[in-house]
Formats: sequence, structure tokens, C-alpha cells
Amino acid sequence: MEDQFKRTTVTAALPYANGPVHIGHLAGCYLPADIYVRYLRSKGKDVKFICGSDEHGAAISIRAKKEGITSQQVIDKYHKMMGDAFKDFGISFDIYARTSSPTHHATASEFFTNLYQKNIFTEEVTEQYFDEQANQFLADRYIVGTCPNCNNENAYGDQCENCGSTLNATDLINPHSTLSGAVPILKTTKNWFLPLDKMQGDIDNYINSHKDWKANVFGQCKSWLNQGLQPRAMTRDLDWGVKVPLKEAEGKVLYVWFDAPIGYISATKELTPDWEKYWISKDTKLVHFIGKDNIVFHCIIFPAILMAHGDYILPENVPANEFLNLEGDKISTSRNWAVWLHEYLQDFAGKQDILRYVLCANAPETKDNDFTWKDFQARNNNELVAIFGNFINRVMVLSHKYFDGKAGEIKDCTPYDLAVLAEMQAYPEKIAKSIEQYRFREALVELMNLARLGNKYLADTEPWKISKEEPQRVETILAISLQIAANLAILSEPFLPFTSKSLFEQLNLASSNWNTAGASNLIPAGHQLGAATLLFAKIEDEKMDAQLEKLKASKKENEQANHQMEAQKPLITFDDFSKNDMRVGTIIAAERVPKTKNLLKMTIDTGIDQRTVVSGIAAYYEPENIIGQQVTILVNLAPRDIKGITSEGMILMAENADGSLAFIAPTKAISNGGNVK
Repeated sequence: MEDQFKRTTVTAALPYANGPVHIGHLAGCYLPADIYVRYLRSKGKDVKFICGSDEHGAAISIRAKKEGITSQQVIDKYHKMMGDAFKDFGISFDIYARTSSPTHHATASEFFTNLYQKNIFTEEVTEQYFDEQANQFLADRYIVGTCPNCNNENAYGDQCENCGSTLNATDLINPHSTLSGAVPILKTTKNWFLPLDKMQGDIDNYINSHKDWKANVFGQCKSWLNQGLQPRAMTRDLDWGVKVPLKEAEGKVLYVWFDAPIGYISATKELTPDWEKYWISKDTKLVHFIGKDNIVFHCIIFPAILMAHGDYILPENVPANEFLNLEGDKISTSRNWAVWLHEYLQDFAGKQDILRYVLCANAPETKDNDFTWKDFQARNNNELVAIFGNFINRVMVLSHKYFDGKAGEIKDCTPYDLAVLAEMQAYPEKIAKSIEQYRFREALVELMNLARLGNKYLADTEPWKISKEEPQRVETILAISLQIAANLAILSEPFLPFTSKSLFEQLNLASSNWNTAGASNLIPAGHQLGAATLLFAKIEDEKMDAQLEKLKASKKENEQANHQMEAQKPLITFDDFSKNDMRVGTIIAAERVPKTKNLLKMTIDTGIDQRTVVSGIAAYYEPENIIGQQVTILVNLAPRDIKGITSEGMILMAENADGSLAFIAPTKAISNGGNVK
């Protein structure tokens, strides 16, 4: 399948340099891309694995404002954090570049100039949202509103992260500026548009020639095409990004989805002087690994830009994954509901492959999936430890016990031995076929099936029971088992590179490539094995409980830090306010309302009478502790029936960022009935 191309260019989506990497990013594109690339390298293929930080766009500026630093400081901070985490996790990029580099700015500018000189763009004066308080036009991520498709109230001006819809800012319902909170106005501005409507025929043909793409990718592309493509602005009114290379475009930068994909090309330029082989030669296969929220940009907009330029190859496949959720909830950077890669690497030092295994085994290849710490623990304990690790440990320990750690010779094979060897020989092709079709979960299952084969073979033959009576038979059994172990070392490398390396060391073998896998002579007779060590260790409940508590605590902390005050209510007149009769009163009795969780029934001396008030404060106050507490009460509120109790008034409370309530009370004793003015 791969042999029709001389080389392969693999890209993984450029992550925004405005925050750390989390497990959703890994499962979405970086891990499957790495598995694919490692497999190709093991096959001896010419492949370049390209990625880098996306350092432009409004998301960077927003993070800079939030942290009180410059945009340059933001990208420097997170570029290093992400690059280090990827490397430590074993994501084997050939280059991890930056779109802030001079090479990228020059390449993106050349692309724009090429299309401009061919009169590809249309110049259009349109109405764009403008924040009068901030005195600037609002790029997509500076606008938040309600999604017209799913009613998510926190959709951005270019995309709803809840339903995955791609939007224009003017599609939003009740939009407001993220800079000031103000409702923006529409103001005219000139930008340069890519006329996707005029290019639809070519894009249609391109998409229809790839009906073998994953159903979610092909389906989303067809949905866009069926709705009819519309022109899309390729420039923005921003001060951060690649400057538009036109004198008349002062104060404008290239749209981030024009410049970011070109980052793959500029990164390859930085990697090798032979970069054109990987982007222009027709015998190169281009594969984009992305998440589903980037499908339209990689399958329609970027190919349209490449078509318009004319010199470049188009993506041969775009195997996008769906979303990964966390503990039943959508992963959210803003809510700090995520497992951050750099923190995982600290908390689980030396255990990168456990997370690689779990994310691949549970990858959201065809639908959204859920990561839970309990599943993480179960897959480690019941699969990596009990199947893969158990087989390797058994064969290594037995080889040292019976043959001083030397590999034996396979001889006098039984039909069962031959059947096991034949089954072992079939696994490289099975796994390869699944990888080449981007079915990595399926490939991982086959890898584990090879370990299961080894376990079953040892369990069936029971060499420990016949070691004294049939030493030659035991030699064959362990020799065959060691060949399975050697094959596991080769075939596990794309998925579990750290485990593969450790296994090669235990077997005292130099790393080998995929083309040798399946053979039954990988370990010659008489070969001295290394020391037996455990590949995996059980994870106890306490470790998982700590991670769950950490999640909850960080989420709560973030919610408090990002608590937004309610917007001011409409103005009222003094006459409106004077209608409120607020008095100081004292709680003289209090009790919980039966069969309710939050309600307290209180008797309050208002100075003018003693009355009953029901209030939802039981989560914050014990009834016996508030007797004698002075409060502020609205006494002329119409009575209301609550759980069969007539409540005559309302106590005034203040709400904290975490939702907790506190009495609004005088700071010194006031006579009951004293007016609040």
C-alpha cells in the first residue's frame, strides 16, 4: 500500500503556543501520527515528521492579556513547554519549528504574494465587529456568543468547540467582546478573500477522489460542500501575526488559517535543503494528522490555497480523530479540566508508555471516547502487567533459571510448536495492515494478541513441570517463547518505544526493524540474555484517587480564578429604589426544612414584627449557629409559598466566586427595624 510512493510527509496539527499539551491533543493527532511515522521508519521508508508551534492568531494575544505578559513571552514560554513535553513523551518529530521564525514569515508572505499576483484574491469591504471600548476590530477569538447550531453560550467567532461547527463571527447570537465585555458594533473594513465559491468544482473533485477517507472526515467535507462554499477572508485586522505584504494593508496580518498550515512547509525548509522533494514531488505522499475541529481547514481551505498556488502536492489522507473526554466531561483548558502532559510526566516518571498504551487503546478514531483514571489503572494492571509484562517476565526468568540466561535451539518441533510459529509469523503483516489503514486501536489489539499467544503457549506447554524429565523439550519451548519476545520488541516500538528499548536491552539485542519481524531466528541459539527486569508495575488505588482529587481541586480553583461578575443590570430611578423597604433584623429561631437539602426556615425579629422567612442557605450555615445573627431583610416583598411554608420577606446575601453565600449584616449592633438606606 505504501510502496506506490517514494517518500511520505507526515504533519501533526500545529498546537497553539498559548497553553500546555493535554491528553486530548495527544489522542487526537500526535500519538497516532507518531505511531504511523515510527512504523514507516521501521520499514525503512523515507519519511519526514513535521510539526511546530502555531504562534500567531488572537489566541496568543488573549493569553498574553490574561497573564499580563507580551505575546512574545507567551510563545517563548509555551513553545518550550510543549516541545519538551512532546520529546519526553517520545513523540519523534524530525523538527518542531515555530511560525514566528523568519523562514516562516518569508514563506507565508511568498504564498500570499503568489496568489495576489495571480489575482486569486478578491478585495472586499465588509462589516466586521469592532469593540469601541478597546478601539479595535475583533478577530474571531476576541468574540464570544451563542452558537446558532447547538446553543452553546461560549462559542468563538470562528468555531464552536462544543459541537465542532465552523462559524463566522456574524453567525453568533448575542456576541460580546472578550476584551471589554462590551457588545461590539459593525464597522467597515477591507480584507482579501479566498473565493472558495469559485473553486468549489475543483475542491469537489478533489474530495470525491478520496472516498476512502475516514467516514467522519469525508462526511464533514461533503456537508460543507453541499451547503455551498463561501469566500473566506485571508487577512485580519490584528497587530500579531505575519504582516500582509501589501502597502495598502497597514495594520493587517494574515489569517491564522492561511499562515499556520504553511508552517508545515516552512518547517520542512528549516529541516532540509531537499524540502521540495517532500512538498512538490508527485511521488510523495502527504498525510495530515489532526483533530476533527480542524477538518475543514486541512481538507478544504489549505488544499484550496495549495491548488491556487499550483506547485504543491495535495494531502493524500487526513485521518482525523474525534474528541477525547475526561471523566465523563469535555476536556476544557479554560476550566482546567484536563490531564496535562508535562504534569503526567512528573507524576508518572518513566511511565510514558502506559499513557501511550491507554490513549491508543481508547483512541477516539470513529467517535468521541472517554478517558478515566480507573480505566487507565485497569488497562495497566490487567493488560500491560498481566499480559505483556507477565509473558516477558516468565520467559526471561525461566530462561535464567533453567539455562543460565542463554537462548536455546528450536528443534524437534511438535505440530503445536509449528502452529505457534506460523501464527507468530502472521502478526507483522496484520499489524502493518491496520497501521497503514490508520486503525491504530486495531493494530494495538493485534500486538497484545501476540503477547497473549506467548502466554497461552507457556501455559499450555508448562515447561516448569517437565524441566527435569524433558530438558530438551523445555529448551525448545523457551527458545520459541524468546522468538515471540523478540518479535514483540520490534512490533511494539511504534506504540511503546520505551518498553521496546527496555525489552531489547533485556534480550541483549540491538534494535531491529520491521522487515525482520515474524522470523523465528531473531535470537540465535547460545545467545546470552540480559538481566530480567519488570517492564510494568501495578498501579494502586491511592495513585488514582490522588489524580481524581487533583482534577477536582484544579477545576474548582480555576472556576474561582475565572469567575466573571454578573453584568450590571439596567439602570433604575431613585423612585424605583425607594420602593424597597430594607430593615435590619435578628434571627431568633432557625431550623432545616424537612425533605430539602438547602432550605432553612427562620423566624426574624424585624422590629416591626416577627415573621417567617425561608432561604436557601443551609449549605453554608447550620441553624443553631445563626441564632442571634443580625441580617438585612427586604420586608415589603410579597409573601411566597415555599414547600408549604409562607415566606414573608428575603434576606440579602452576597455571593462569592465559588458560589458560597454570606450574610449582608451591619458591622455594629443596630436596633431591629433600622432602615437600610
